[in-house]
Amino acid sequence: MYNQNVYNPYPQYAQQKTQQGSVPVNNFPVHPDVKFRRLPFFDIISDLLKPSTLVPQSNQRMQEATFYFHLTPQQATDIASSRDIRPGVKCDYVKQVQLRFCLLETTCEQDDYFPPNVIVKVNNKPCPLPNPIPTNKPGVEPKRPPRPVNITPMVKLSPIVANMITVQWAPDYGRGYAISVALVQKLTSSDLLQRLKAKGAKHSDHTRGLIKEKLKEDADSEITTTCLRVSLICPLGKMRMTTPCRAITCNHLQCFDSSLFLQMNERKPTWCCPVCDKPALYDNLVIDGYFQEVLASSNLPPDMNEIQLHKDGSWSTSVSEKKVAKSEKVPIDDSIEIIADDVGM
Repeated sequence: MYNQNVYNPYPQYAQQKTQQGSVPVNNFPVHPDVKFRRLPFFDIISDLLKPSTLVPQSNQRMQEATFYFHLTPQQATDIASSRDIRPGVKCDYVKQVQLRFCLLETTCEQDDYFPPNVIVKVNNKPCPLPNPIPTNKPGVEPKRPPRPVNITPMVKLSPIVANMITVQWAPDYGRGYAISVALVQKLTSSDLLQRLKAKGAKHSDHTRGLIKEKLKEDADSEITTTCLRVSLICPLGKMRMTTPCRAITCNHLQCFDSSLFLQMNERKPTWCCPVCDKPALYDNLVIDGYFQEVLASSNLPPDMNEIQLHKDGSWSTSVSEKKVAKSEKVPIDDSIEIIADDVGM
């Protein structure tokens, strides 16, 4: 493998002598403390180019840097043999060479972030990048969606030929940038669903405790929450959930269907909770054992898509028989019901 830790201010001398002759090495410092945020749909097999700095070499408006990486014989074989060539399926590789950019920060894991006006070539071939998102702000350059770039089709699948990445960008003197290349295994929503199920469901007693906490009586309050109404319909697919889940970072009881949620993020990864719009990262998802039991219960009619949760942590399908004023409704999830003093009993 090539020494990627050498800093050479003279690119024209970026050659390393070996028995096979001169081979290219990278001229820019490696930053092992820069950590890219893990992407749920990709497992990292190996680092081909560790996070390296995009270093301006002059005062020109546009800068250019060149990086090299090599594949081992096994890596080249694995990539080539992972090509999906089924009829009617878009030709793609399951094992991919993935290019990523981020800010040069070491304080926390970094999301993907493209340098300004970036242009990338792989082995002298233009590399397609995510299209910039239009902006109405004057003088502000549209940003590209923060996602990795699959450069596998442009990579030389040979253990004896170096792969070259050329990056052009406009330096931002208030920020630094890093580039990395990794060999990854692409996963599907089905893969992630199986991993989620393998973690096991959150015990039903946990959700039962949350229900009791939300419906706990407060003697000093004139507002009494009598029950909560929760839908069994997934807000994404508008159908009854099969594998109810939610993020541990959410404070609502309402769940959504994990399979639909993962399929949606496979097409467009946003990882936002469809109930409260807060981040619902894959690592924070849990299957709710309480609602799993509800959906599997013989007491749940096939056409019943809503249940009521009670103070003791139990649930029912029938509306309370207690007479309430027309303006009063059974609350949904975290809302409350106000019992007026003049309500007849």
